[in-house]
Amino acid sequence: MSGLEQPSRRSVLAVAVAAAVTGTVTPAAAAPRRAADSAGPAIPSGAGRTPARPVDYRAWTTYSDWRGGTGHGTRVSPGPRAGLEIAVPAGTTDYTDPHTGTTAPWEYATWTGPRHRLAVPATEAIASWNAHTPPGTWLQAELRGTYSDGTDTPWYVMGRWAAGDQDIKRTSVDGQSDGRSTVWTDTLSVDDPASGLRLASYRLRLTLYRRPGTRLTPTVHRFGAMGSDVPDRFTVPASAPGAVGTELGVPRYSQEIHAGQYPQYDNGGEAWCSPTSSQMAVEYLGGRLTPAQLAWVDPAYADPQVCHAARSTYDSQYEGCGNWPFNAAYAATFDGLQGVVTRLGSLTDLETLIAAGLPVVTSQSFLKSELTGAGYGTSGHLMAVVGFTAEGDVIANDPASPGDEAVRRVYRRREFENIWLRTKRYNDSGKVVSGSGGVCYLYFPVRLTPRRRRALQAVGVR
Repeated sequence: MSGLEQPSRRSVLAVAVAAAVTGTVTPAAAAPRRAADSAGPAIPSGAGRTPARPVDYRAWTTYSDWRGGTGHGTRVSPGPRAGLEIAVPAGTTDYTDPHTGTTAPWEYATWTGPRHRLAVPATEAIASWNAHTPPGTWLQAELRGTYSDGTDTPWYVMGRWAAGDQDIKRTSVDGQSDGRSTVWTDTLSVDDPASGLRLASYRLRLTLYRRPGTRLTPTVHRFGAMGSDVPDRFTVPASAPGAVGTELGVPRYSQEIHAGQYPQYDNGGEAWCSPTSSQMAVEYLGGRLTPAQLAWVDPAYADPQVCHAARSTYDSQYEGCGNWPFNAAYAATFDGLQGVVTRLGSLTDLETLIAAGLPVVTSQSFLKSELTGAGYGTSGHLMAVVGFTAEGDVIANDPASPGDEAVRRVYRRREFENIWLRTKRYNDSGKVVSGSGGVCYLYFPVRLTPRRRRALQAVGVR
């Protein structure tokens, strides 16, 4: 079964979606309950005041940010790019890797961030981080939410991560729930949004690990979370084309030419849409792999960097390469690059970023009939948006193409907008299932031009 056919693990979120509409399912052609929210001031000029953004992304990145939290055994490295590191470990603990069965001792230190009150009470939260983890080190990222009724969630593990896979197996953690919210791989979701329960605020926690006796340390440069309350909707309002006629020279890679390669990573290339899209965007922004990093790849394989990206984003619990924060963290392993997971509100947001020279990796799901020219349907697929035609249609590097030369696609603006931004859809069986609601990966340089900084600020990323 190909990656385009197999059920997305986010299909489990359809349980919550369906609960909100049981017996009153809105037809796909009906008007949405609320208008789509768009970005703040875009690079291209536009008239009118935009509605409030239904997404709150907050990150800790600066020296003062890190000092604002509570550390046990950590220090903040100064300099042009501050980072959180192990100073004097707070203790030693054993960790049994659930995917290898190996138990080993690890020194650790912790940092707990201050409470962040969400600008928009949220039904979902996704954490993401950027870190350097030399061999013999790794990190655990956690989030604890406070509900709108004042009670707290448990500390949820949002990922156990290392850039490599020799010390621990990179993993999400299943089975985390308090009966009111649940972690689905990388997404903390309120179980019953129709009840009105929301996440009003959250705190983040990092645990940094290293082998006893070494002075090596993980260094975390960015740690944040995106909270969102995206409207339940089968359709979204159409946006008017703005900054069009721009196309970025992003490399084009097909996942399909890797079919059958390295099946230990999600059955091979047919399921590698996420790392393939990430690799395209990373290389456009200057990220390059060395021959030494690629030496493990069979020299007979084309585009070995795609194989490397798949291995470097693989989540051993999810058994796939589509963990959203793991892809953002992979992008940030390249010197001078950062990565975040967030949601955008419109194609206007995408135009703003493209105009500033930033490709965007988007997540969407659709029937074959819903995206003209794709030639397939999918329960979850990533592609890199690289531009807009003069008419405002979307130019995407779609990795679900038979070869690199076929990766560039032009998709109808209205169709693409709807399949990406909606939160509900019908599958082939007519069942109501979830959509991503505008989820994307944003990759960008550490050193930003003023134009790129303004573009990111316009979409809520700082």
